[in-house]
Amino acid sequence: MKKFIGPGALLAACLLLQACESGDTTAEHMEVLGPPPEDLSELAPAAGVGIEVFLEGEHRSAENRARDLYRHPKETLAFFGVEPDSSVIEIWPSGGWYTEILAPYLRENGRYIAAGFDPESEMEFIRNGVAAYQAKLDANPELYDKVEMTILMPPSQLEMVPAGSVDFVLTFRSVHNWMQRDIQGAVLASAYAALKPGGVLGVVEHRGNPDTTQDPTASTGYVNQDYVIAMVQEAGFVFEEISEINANPADTKDYSEGVWTLPPTLRLGDQDRDKYLAIGESDRFTLRFVKPAN
Repeated sequence: MKKFIGPGALLAACLLLQACESGDTTAEHMEVLGPPPEDLSELAPAAGVGIEVFLEGEHRSAENRARDLYRHPKETLAFFGVEPDSSVIEIWPSGGWYTEILAPYLRENGRYIAAGFDPESEMEFIRNGVAAYQAKLDANPELYDKVEMTILMPPSQLEMVPAGSVDFVLTFRSVHNWMQRDIQGAVLASAYAALKPGGVLGVVEHRGNPDTTQDPTASTGYVNQDYVIAMVQEAGFVFEEISEINANPADTKDYSEGVWTLPPTLRLGDQDRDKYLAIGESDRFTLRFVKPAN
């Protein structure tokens, strides 16, 4: 059964996270992915079903599937080491882009835990966002009925799951949101506590210009790779490997509206729209850390 754990306080950083996830992907920017399977309800519980089935499923919108071109979910999850029987926390899943992939993939033999915001928040915007995510799950129980929901809202709500109980904690383009509110230490400590010894922390983030001094509030949405590695190591993790799966050398990282100038947000609207569509989504680093086995 899906449930929320405990009451909690407002976290302003969620506004930034929601803004980062907003925006439409235009038709000219979509990759031709082929026809999706008509029905996944019979495939979801079947042991041994490959992740490709869920990547191509009709439960995913055309806009979400088009973003695979930049987000490389199959390759990214393989790099982190996620298997069908893994227990996985996703920090701040927002609208559920990765939920659409991970929840059905882990449904039969694994465990998917969405660590999000407080449904009892004093802020209506937060409550509405959580309600929309819940509605998404409720609309497709054949795939999402085993999703577990918990809360991660520092400083008051930090225990996502019992200590040492999951194989993976994954975060996709959220580090800059933590930095905005100076809660990165608290979030990483929570992730460290949740993981089993030897468990993996997987991080994807907008990669900043290494020749530029890191803004500690990450106001542009970009974060220097070395800065994040040092930050996570300070939390006790061991850095294992970097992947260039989600790299984009066309991203110059010097836009008036920061990373949100690029798709999918396209904050400047029609101004230089074709230019930013041609660049595509941001350059991103993909990092794997491990909690020491001892």
